[in-house]
Amino acid sequence: MSLKLAIPSAAQPRRSPRAAELERAFYDRGMRPEYREEPCRTALNRVTGMPFRWSLNPYTGCVHRCTFCFVRAFELRADRPSDDRYGTSIRVKTNVAEVLARELSRKSWKRELVAMGTATDPYQPAEGRYRLTRACLERLADARTPIHLITRGPMIVRDVDVLSAAATRARLTITFSVPTLDRQIWRRTEPGTAPPAKRLEALRRLVEAGLDVGVGMAPILPGLTDAPEQLEAVIRAARDAGATGAWANLLYLRPGTREHFLARLEEDWPDLLPRYTALYARSAYLAKEETEPVRRTVRELVRRHELRDRRTVRLEPAPDAEQLSFPLAPGEAAPPIVPPGAG
Repeated sequence: MSLKLAIPSAAQPRRSPRAAELERAFYDRGMRPEYREEPCRTALNRVTGMPFRWSLNPYTGCVHRCTFCFVRAFELRADRPSDDRYGTSIRVKTNVAEVLARELSRKSWKRELVAMGTATDPYQPAEGRYRLTRACLERLADARTPIHLITRGPMIVRDVDVLSAAATRARLTITFSVPTLDRQIWRRTEPGTAPPAKRLEALRRLVEAGLDVGVGMAPILPGLTDAPEQLEAVIRAARDAGATGAWANLLYLRPGTREHFLARLEEDWPDLLPRYTALYARSAYLAKEETEPVRRTVRELVRRHELRDRRTVRLEPAPDAEQLSFPLAPGEAAPPIVPPGAG
């Protein structure tokens, strides 16, 4: 199946010489991200207003540098760089697994769902060296704690053994973020991530191992990735890879993210800048009349293509394991906004 999609003429990317130069410079040997090895005092972060109460992020900062990343908004509020410098300095919480083990051993811990990947990708390149995500998964499995992982990183396949063990002790679900299959849009909006096809291949391997893995189409970008044929391509590819489900959310732009995203939009798709300026003139969120047609289309595509759990092998928690139910996505609510915690 071809992953190449036609882009409407109004959305044809334009790359200025300056933007291309900055992109190349970032990946020059002398411009690679710095990694700061710093211990943390806490591992679990309390979350409010979301389908989960706890998040866990072994790293602070993310080299994926997605232009739409909502974490940029929190960086701005914390008086840290939210512009092109974001993602050039990564904090490595060297003792996070040990701190997590202590927190999970407390009598007050109720084995509530822990979401990983809310403020940084747990499988960004640093994980290849530090293996902190893997260590945290082992601690969570030992404590029979339900886990939901959100990632764009195919490196997750490395940990299929730990994930499989965790899935037999408490509920474990995984979401691969795949908002588009279009390579031009992917390269310009998610410059540090693996290609969508690589993510879907990793998803397929995890599902074949018996794990519950779905696709999160987020964020969908108006005028770029919201055409019905583009949405259908993602749903069809997700089904073919064996995804157990799919959900969608549209772009939202808070201060910090807004400035950076619109600057990149002006570089790559200047014809769309007036439309975005109008769409987000009054709020960081799109109006319901803009979001509901897209969500309705995705729901219909999921039904039409029969995208559902088709696993031939299923890893389920043992009968005596903690059984907690929780949604895999915020559904019709606002997209997840989870500030990095004190840890």
